[in-house]
Amino acid sequence: MTWKIIAAGRPALDFAKIGIEDYLGRLNAFAKVECHFVKTGPRLHERMLELSEGCHRVLLDERGKTFASRAFSAQIQKLRNRSVSRFALLVGASDGWDEATRSRADLLWSLGPQTLQHELALLVALEQIYRAETILAGTPYHRD
Repeated sequence: MTWKIIAAGRPALDFAKIGIEDYLGRLNAFAKVECHFVKTGPRLHERMLELSEGCHRVLLDERGKTFASRAFSAQIQKLRNRSVSRFALLVGASDGWDEATRSRADLLWSLGPQTLQHELALLVALEQIYRAETILAGTPYHRD
C-alpha cells in the first residue's frame, strides 16, 4: 500500500508544517508514504499529474464528494479489494483545478463546504487519511 502526497508549493505556515510532518510520520506505520511539494507555476497541474501516474488519483476539490470518516475508510477498503494499492492525494494551489486536470481524477474529494487555505486542507486531509488507515487497522484512534 502506497500513499503519494502531491501538493502545490512547500508549506509556509509553521504550525501546518509541523502537523503535516506529524501525520506523514504516523501514516508510515500503515503504508509507504511519499511526499512531493511541486513548485507552483505554469506547468503545475501537468507536473502533478505526471507524479501521480499509475496511482488512483484523489484530488481535493470543493466540487468533490464529502465523506464521513468511516465512509471514507470504507471507500479505501473497497478500492483495495479491487487491487488498488497506490493512491495519490493531489492538493492544488489557491486557484484550484482546471477542468482538464479535474477530468483525470479518479475521485474528487471535498473536505466540506467551507474554503480552507491549501496548507490547512492538506493537513486536514492527512489527518483523515491517517484516521481511515487506523479504522481499517482496527486501532482505537477513531471513536464513534
